[in-house]
Amino acid sequence: MNIETMLEEALRPVTDSRVKDAMTYSLMAGGKRIRPNLLFEVLKGYGVSEAKGIPFAAALEMIHTYSLIHDDLPAMDNDDLRRGRPTNHKQFDEATAILAGDGLLTEAFHVASSADVPFEETVKAIRILSSMAGPDGMVYGQCLDMNESANDTYEDMVKVHKYKTGCLLSAPLMIGAVLSGQNEEIIEAWHQVGDMLGLAFQIQDDILDITATAEQLGKSNSDSRNEKVTAVTLLGEENARRTMADLYEQCRKAMKQFGGFESASLIEMIDQIESRMK
Repeated sequence: MNIETMLEEALRPVTDSRVKDAMTYSLMAGGKRIRPNLLFEVLKGYGVSEAKGIPFAAALEMIHTYSLIHDDLPAMDNDDLRRGRPTNHKQFDEATAILAGDGLLTEAFHVASSADVPFEETVKAIRILSSMAGPDGMVYGQCLDMNESANDTYEDMVKVHKYKTGCLLSAPLMIGAVLSGQNEEIIEAWHQVGDMLGLAFQIQDDILDITATAEQLGKSNSDSRNEKVTAVTLLGEENARRTMADLYEQCRKAMKQFGGFESASLIEMIDQIESRMK
């Protein structure tokens, strides 16, 4: 599946405007495309066509991109660089960036609702999207992250990452399970895998934030600059690396346990994520 083409097609019907230009600027700026690929890998593992997941994969990347635009704003992390380019509010302006994020979030649900799958599956998938992205999910994690006084311990940090990062990594795994006809128990098990993956991914980001330059990362080292509490400041770099590796291994072990699921390709993707340098 060509994800770039998929995303271009998702934005094509949107009315031409400065806001659409800003939406396109951030959505088509590259990136690892981890969330749509996770969805496609779950479908593949269950023997389901990737085509079934295209609207939801596009919606996931649109929601992720909206979250980055808003996360970079002066009121949040106040970052200047994202995916190797000026952040949206630097390229356009703050008001346009806010609207671009709003546009991507709302358009994501329009795209998801167009899926040509059974109604019950569409509703379940959209419910997962809204739950994982909203005030009980990623938005809640962002709220916790902004409250620095509540992030002083490792347990606090785990909670932040579970919601801020883990929810949008759980969502594609859970939606893949829904579209593959899995029951609620299996869907929830994929949710737990996503939580572990999100924590591992964010600890890795914390490590990279101190070991790579902004140019290498393609984004600002804002956590170091803002002296935020991170896995490295709480655990030390060596322990953070061990914790990250253990979490990724737990993810691999869990993926092998799902009945009727061919995990090799997804595990290969996890290996690639663990070895990333940005």
